[in-house]
Amino acid sequence: MIIIGGGSAGLMSAAVSSSLGAKVVLFDKNKFFGEKLKITGGGRCNITNAEFDVHKLLSNYGESSKFLYSPFAEFGVKDTFNFFENRGLKLKTEEKLRVFPISDKAHDVYEILFNELKKFSVKLKNNTEIKRIEIENNLIKNIQTVDEIWTADSYILATGGLSHPETGSTGDGFKWLKSFGHKVDTPTPSIVPLALDKVYEELQGESLTDVKLTFKIDGKKSFSKIGNLLFTHFGVSGPTIMNSSKKVGELLSEGSVTLHVDMFPGLDEKHFHFKLLQLFDKNQNKNIKNVLVEMMSQNMVDIILNKSGISPDTKVNIVTHDMRTKIILECKNFTHNIKSLMGFDKAVISDGGVSLGEIDMRTMQSKLIDNLFIVGDLLNVSRPSGGYSLQLCWTTGYVAGKNAFLKLKK
Repeated sequence: MIIIGGGSAGLMSAAVSSSLGAKVVLFDKNKFFGEKLKITGGGRCNITNAEFDVHKLLSNYGESSKFLYSPFAEFGVKDTFNFFENRGLKLKTEEKLRVFPISDKAHDVYEILFNELKKFSVKLKNNTEIKRIEIENNLIKNIQTVDEIWTADSYILATGGLSHPETGSTGDGFKWLKSFGHKVDTPTPSIVPLALDKVYEELQGESLTDVKLTFKIDGKKSFSKIGNLLFTHFGVSGPTIMNSSKKVGELLSEGSVTLHVDMFPGLDEKHFHFKLLQLFDKNQNKNIKNVLVEMMSQNMVDIILNKSGISPDTKVNIVTHDMRTKIILECKNFTHNIKSLMGFDKAVISDGGVSLGEIDMRTMQSKLIDNLFIVGDLLNVSRPSGGYSLQLCWTTGYVAGKNAFLKLKK
């Protein structure tokens, strides 16, 4: 068996098929295997999502969910827990059911998989680029590197999408699949930060917690979410932003999109006024810039006062109702013009890929190429951040690894 791609799905396929008795050769053009896996989750590795209700879990995969019941029935979230914990990797569940290794080290996840490959004698061909895949009579006949030709009875394609191209995800698999006759939807960055027209340099690295984010197109509200916001050198990021990016990208193709940040969604204007009055009454002889820091960072105070047209050295005992109104307006409607989505280099995943209707999802076998199995980010499956992407890799990698072996036996 030949597996092309040593990322999450490819490693899982190799581990499973070799443990069943298959002779496996794993190819990857990188110097080292699992390069993207090692940086996922900021290096912590959000290994899965601890939602054990399969219906609730798959609702996060949008229109693709109807295709995913069969593979997830064979290898789901509980199976992921068992696979890694039985091999000594202790896991923990955090906010929004995100699951991480207790060590907070993505490399530990990689080591579990890589040790399986060594245990079952997988032949490792890293730093080896596939130059050509030859097809004959709807079968892969062989694969060709610079100086070798390799043949096998079954092939698993696990080359990944286009996100983080520095880790080797440069779209080779999509090109091959198109040449085989598969329909491949054009990949676009997904789960990606947003670039803004104007960046506040003084806010870079600052985060806002539990704020309301409203996106408008041409001044009309499209949708809102509550979550956290991270300011960056190019714009804004954070899980809520990135999970909104696909929809924002669609809006950008239709008109001008603005982001409106309500930093205090729990306070309406009346209660906000009351809170400010209480705060100012306790600090009547202080400058306003030194009082508002009880509610927000000093950098944010400076920006809000500047946008409100209020001197930061204004004594709070002379602040008028109109001044408070201006502050409240800016705090509850901190507006940004969205320039674009960031590119593949900043994306957690890329959308697009092979139409699931062209794959037997019970086995991950191509319906066009009889000895080909397709897994992971090559599949056209939309999903948010939160462990759903890696779970898709574990599931499809396992199912392909098992069924490619069973095909060999037949």
